Amino acid sequence: MPRFRPGDRVTVRELGKPGHVRIPFFIRLKTGEVERYCGAYPNPEDLAFGRPGLPAIDLYRVRFDQPALWQDYRGPGEDTLEIEIYDHWLEPAGQD
Repeated sequence: MPRFRPGDRVTVRELGKPGHVRIPFFIRLKTGEVERYCGAYPNPEDLAFGRPGLPAIDLYRVRFDQPALWQDYRGPGEDTLEIEIYDHWLEPAGQD
């Protein structure tokens, strides 16, 4: 059962993981909204090193307001960016 549902506010964690990760630095510690649950898949951070990546991890598409991502953003205020993020990188918004 997925931990988050569409509409939930989540914050991207800063895990300090070295090596191959799928989370860009500019999105870390930012808060967005779960747009959808995408399913459970092997962890690509393990697959990149030849490990099986199991158990599968829940994957979500998370929507971020672009003006909140970039201090000098000059596009329309309603612009958004969606990124698919694995569960272990997310926490409920407002958590430490």
